Amino acid sequence: MTAWPPAGDLVVHADNAAYLPTLPGGSFRMIYIDPPFNTGRSRARQTVTVTRSLDGSGDRRGFRGGSYATLKGDLTSYADAFADYWEFLEPRLLQAWRLLTDDGTFYLHLDYREVHYAKVLLDALFGRECFLNEIIWAYDFGGRSTRRWPAKHDTILVYVKDPARYWFDSAEVDREPYMAPGLVTPEKVARGKLPTDVWWHTIVSPTGKEKTGYPTQKPIGLLRRMVAASSAPGDWVLDFFAGSGTLGAAARTLDRRFVCVDDNPQAIETMRRRFADTATYLTAP
Repeated sequence: MTAWPPAGDLVVHADNAAYLPTLPGGSFRMIYIDPPFNTGRSRARQTVTVTRSLDGSGDRRGFRGGSYATLKGDLTSYADAFADYWEFLEPRLLQAWRLLTDDGTFYLHLDYREVHYAKVLLDALFGRECFLNEIIWAYDFGGRSTRRWPAKHDTILVYVKDPARYWFDSAEVDREPYMAPGLVTPEKVARGKLPTDVWWHTIVSPTGKEKTGYPTQKPIGLLRRMVAASSAPGDWVLDFFAGSGTLGAAARTLDRRFVCVDDNPQAIETMRRRFADTATYLTAP
């Protein structure tokens, strides 16, 4: 088991499926992941429907000791879909739930291709009562299709470990300008309004100082908002598809401690440049 807590912020070069079980349970108040998953390959396999088994007779074990019955249907040919997604994400999501503190919050960042599968998966595993929000990150950059409505948003699913005691500090969240400032008092205009579940935020500028060169880098403003709301100074936060390390960068600005895990050498090199000597670097088996 990985020594816990580490002496400082930690960047780990490892396969997250192998590394996460080495961390002690209940270590992180906030976990964010932005997993890569959209191979586009067509496959033929059996369809899988997962239902929660209330009497414990299911053949698949789940969170909180629950069990899930697996019903196999006819073979069908389709692009990567639920069965593939379950196989890829389920063991990692099991670890995310285990690693959350009892008042912890989990953020899963996806786009329109996979988010509907993930919502079904998380409802089954965390429990529908643990669903907190569907956040829409809307941006306005890039090409424009003339044959359909251009896709200019991502979806972030938010689940909590315990709906009766999760941490959420709205006082620490950054404020936004009112869209109709003439309809509110000058005091409210000066303070700004709390964000809703639709976040308008530009992407990382291709020519800005924030850009690291990593292809899937997310803007630090998004991660700062999540970290500020769902953790407190001194807390540990985790991203096990870390990429360019934006969660770690946001955590540093808010006095949180972080663990960033990725198996891509390019990601590790990007984080080395981004964090320099302020983090410890570990290569795990």
